[in-house]
Amino acid sequence: MNFEKGQYGYDLEVIQQHHTTIELVAGPSRLVMAPELQGRVMTSTTSGNDGFSFGWVNHDLLLSENRSEQFNPFGGEERFWIGPEGGQFSFYFEEGKPMEMQNWKVPAAIDKLSWDVLDVNAETATFRKVFSLKNFSGNIFDLEVTRRVTIIDPSEITDFLPVEIGNSVRAVAYESLNQLKNMGSNDWTKTTGMPSIWMLSMYRPSAGVTMVIPFSQDGDGPVVTDDYFGKVPESRLKVGNGVIFFKADGNFRSKIGVSPERALPVLGSYDSVNRCLSVLACSLDPLSIEYVNSSWEEKQELPFKGDAINAYNDGPLDDGKQLGPFYELESSSSAAALKAGEIKLHVQRTFHFEGQEEDLNLISEKILGVSIGQITNAFQTIN
Repeated sequence: MNFEKGQYGYDLEVIQQHHTTIELVAGPSRLVMAPELQGRVMTSTTSGNDGFSFGWVNHDLLLSENRSEQFNPFGGEERFWIGPEGGQFSFYFEEGKPMEMQNWKVPAAIDKLSWDVLDVNAETATFRKVFSLKNFSGNIFDLEVTRRVTIIDPSEITDFLPVEIGNSVRAVAYESLNQLKNMGSNDWTKTTGMPSIWMLSMYRPSAGVTMVIPFSQDGDGPVVTDDYFGKVPESRLKVGNGVIFFKADGNFRSKIGVSPERALPVLGSYDSVNRCLSVLACSLDPLSIEYVNSSWEEKQELPFKGDAINAYNDGPLDDGKQLGPFYELESSSSAAALKAGEIKLHVQRTFHFEGQEEDLNLISEKILGVSIGQITNAFQTIN
């Protein structure tokens, strides 16, 4: 290896040992994708091969020949999945089997199968996959997914975020346009179940990382769903004045969600050790509040009363094993009520910033509504 763990070049070399890669480049910023891993963005950097690598990459799994029939946590800081995870319309449990971890299985098309490369250049790559899924209720869905990823030049970030970029700041940013098409002859309805586009971003956890999820104080209903895998203790989850703080240390398996009535189109995290601020911006549906419910219940009373924004902190399972460790920022489209031949779109943009705290603070306050100091001290006090 020519690089050290934690550097982009190290992750790139590991990925290239077993997979074809596509790199998108904008000056010193770059990202790497793997078509054989569904065109997911594996990781990115602001500063070339020597720079900090933002994505969590599972080196051991990538370098081994072992593959699981259940789930392969290869890593990757942006991947495409299909919702819902739980409930009577789940795509992750077989009909009749209890919704327990040993029965949970990620469909191969979004876990370990290669996707077709439709087009690629220095700044953009487009991928496609056609496949079928059966949900927990036994209904078949014929889908076509098209995914286009474009790197954003750091000088153009201000076209997407209303911020000033300080002199010390280095940045990498990209946009993914994700399209889901109903390729079957039947309409997707509340009776059959309606899938959603589900984007998940795996990052490197540590005791110095805190996730930040702003929310609307004017929305109806609870601020946060905090019991996906058991209630999250207060030592790990704090709700402040219009913002949620959630620990991202990779030591306690927990997940939270924010409903479409409360969700805002931005969330992020701050790594106080490496002075890295990450911001995820997504398209929220202005015409629908019907989002799939991913709770692990075999018969949900409200299967389309789910969350638009989620965050996950990995940790040991009941048997002591662990998928990561990693943490995730997640966004979803509304439920896809598609007639035959119709399409659903979901856009997600990812921004990573490195620099002096005072410059990062200007970005954090403007986009996330809190200062770097508030994030760093979230579990000591909330101002």
